[in-house]
Amino acid sequence: MTGLALGCQIPEYSKFDRKNYPYPDLMKGYQISQYDLPLAEDGALQIEADGTTKSIGVTRVHLEEDAAKLLHHPDGPGDSFSLVDVNRAGSPLMEVVSEPDMRSPEEARAYLVTLHSIIQHLGVSAGNMQDGNFRCDANVSIRPEGSQEFGTRTEIKNMNSFRSVYQALNHEVERQRRVLEDGGRVTQETRGWVEERGVTVSQRSKEHAHDYRYFPDPDLPPLVIDRKWIEEIRQALPELAVERKARFVEQYGLPLYDAELLTGTRPMADYFEETLALRPESDLSLNAYAKSVSNWMLGDLSRLMNLENLAVPEVKFGPKHLAELLSLVDSGTLSGNMAKAVLEEAFTTGEEPGRIVKAKGLSQIDDSSVVDSAVAQALTGNPKAVADYLSGKDTASKFLVGQVMKLTRGQAKPDLVLELVLAALDSAKENQ
Repeated sequence: MTGLALGCQIPEYSKFDRKNYPYPDLMKGYQISQYDLPLAEDGALQIEADGTTKSIGVTRVHLEEDAAKLLHHPDGPGDSFSLVDVNRAGSPLMEVVSEPDMRSPEEARAYLVTLHSIIQHLGVSAGNMQDGNFRCDANVSIRPEGSQEFGTRTEIKNMNSFRSVYQALNHEVERQRRVLEDGGRVTQETRGWVEERGVTVSQRSKEHAHDYRYFPDPDLPPLVIDRKWIEEIRQALPELAVERKARFVEQYGLPLYDAELLTGTRPMADYFEETLALRPESDLSLNAYAKSVSNWMLGDLSRLMNLENLAVPEVKFGPKHLAELLSLVDSGTLSGNMAKAVLEEAFTTGEEPGRIVKAKGLSQIDDSSVVDSAVAQALTGNPKAVADYLSGKDTASKFLVGQVMKLTRGQAKPDLVLELVLAALDSAKENQ
């Protein structure tokens, strides 16, 4: 699926090879990988970076087994040391190899973000970089301006976020530039990104491909893939982020900014459309409702998710909750501020918004006599604000509106409060 989504050619014959090298992350001395006959090859990925659209070539997509995780401690007490975490060793790993088409750290970040979105929309992986199920190694080289020949490259590892990738590449470009300007030579090696110090450190010399002594794995038979099956998978590919983004703009009238954020991950986009599917009968158009859903998702809901460091699938406040909350706002039962308070409680407890409103008596007050009483109390208790308004300071009315909202615990209908406050002040002005 990934190969097809990246526009790759899918050969009908593929095989596995043994990649031999001595290093602590491979206790058996070799890694099952694919060398000359990968699962997919010759694709491309469109990215948007630095204000332009660019095509990045995809060399290949292949399967291999994961190695152990090395935890380096170069500044430990006494001699430096490394720890080996073998929990992930031997797990299946899909590797996407790109062509050397990226010319800046920003392009590299854009490439990763776009690839990450595709992987998530396909359901191939959860794509959580912090958990290690979406990782990146980056090869970096610099060359004199105008030169067509690539410089000596270094491979950067240990980057566990898009931000880390961007920072590590910027640092490595600057490090290589300083080495060359000082008359030195860049060494071909593997370097690790140390997040805490903002630097890359040398880990090992980098082997050339022929040093790995690839040969076909004798324990695994070749893969023979039926062309008909490949076409069936192609037809079953889900809608990808770039297509979904365009549809959100066209079908729902969303701004491009909203559509980009909502389609950043498949769970986010699914949440949005599941909420739209629950739209109640009302005078609100589909486009207006879609924008309202987007505002709540990208605003208060995302804020709460970030505070709790939660992803969409982990949130107790689902599409049904949001649709119910919007219905309460649309019907006039809740004001915007009241709805935010209900959202916070429902987000924490998973309780239905309607139940929270009923249990706390949070319905919006639209009874003119009740609001009139609060207006009279506010004016009586704040003679200076009244005097300021009567002397020409119109902004004093906003203060009085706030006092009425405070007296009604924020439950009075804001437009009704403003109407009655202005009416009372105008009446006082006439009676001067």
